[in-house]
Amino acid sequence: MSIIAQIKTPAELAPYLNASVYQNFNPEVIAQQQVDLHLACVDDFGQVQARCSLWWSDVPTLENEKIGVIGHYATDMEQNDKDMPTAVMLNNACFLLKIEGCTRAIGPMDGNTWRSYRFVTDEGDEPPFFLEPTNPPVWSRYWTDYGFEPLAEYSSGLTTDLSQRDHRLPKVEQRLEQKGVRFRPLDINDFEQELRRIYSISVVSFSKNYLYTPLDEEDFVNQYMKVKELVIPELTIIAEKDNEPIGYLFAIPDINEKKRGEAVKTVIIKTVAVLPDNGNAGLGALLVDKVQQQARGMGFERAIHALMFNGNVSRNISGHYASSMRTYTLFSKPFR
Repeated sequence: MSIIAQIKTPAELAPYLNASVYQNFNPEVIAQQQVDLHLACVDDFGQVQARCSLWWSDVPTLENEKIGVIGHYATDMEQNDKDMPTAVMLNNACFLLKIEGCTRAIGPMDGNTWRSYRFVTDEGDEPPFFLEPTNPPVWSRYWTDYGFEPLAEYSSGLTTDLSQRDHRLPKVEQRLEQKGVRFRPLDINDFEQELRRIYSISVVSFSKNYLYTPLDEEDFVNQYMKVKELVIPELTIIAEKDNEPIGYLFAIPDINEKKRGEAVKTVIIKTVAVLPDNGNAGLGALLVDKVQQQARGMGFERAIHALMFNGNVSRNISGHYASSMRTYTLFSKPFR
């Protein structure tokens, strides 16, 4: 028999942190990420079998729904029936969210889409890349066995030939340059201020994205500051008009290759953002082309177009160069 421990603070979580499901879990995120409630599924011997966090106070919006979010999920238990730990925990999680007035649960998502979310649901043949979410394949089945269904799908694409070009882009570049658009690499010596410049693009460009939530500028800067030492300035290109940024592409090397003892030959195109303006048509595609050609000139052989929402314009751009290498799914369960 399992019980559910309800935890609200990092201090309350301390007695459980020796469990394997909390390996590499920083208890401070409960406060930092404004978790409303953390759940630990504990057996009769006091061992944690599964865990998750719940958000309902500050969450993404979905039309005609009040959603609750389930994230920080992990289990190390094999589960073969409805009475196993994940089912018990999800049952409690959904009950608690319903009490708070939620009409639907969404997960896995660590509060919002600026943080880790989605399950890998089609692994493909490529090993995980840097900053990619990872999970055992069975985890998504545990959720679907409980009644969660796919809500949104995402993919990452891989191009192994950086010499590919989109024949339409020279005209796009000529048109943009005639309108006064100029391109430059990121200034690593002014990194924090550069992040503040592109923040304004991100919050506008992403505001129409599925399940978007606003992000404070300081949080945005802090997220990117964590990878500063990996940044190669020439692989982040900023487009400006009248000395004001109107678009950018942020890319970094896949250091997971180095961790595997391999040569680093892959660049990860992490973020492409362009201000919504008819005059900027084609700018996102041009930025991708420019970075891929820059990467090729620096000796990189491959590019990963990372974590794209299927149906987004970035997915269409990627289709000119890359083949799908991985699929991810966000799940939901309505409360009827």
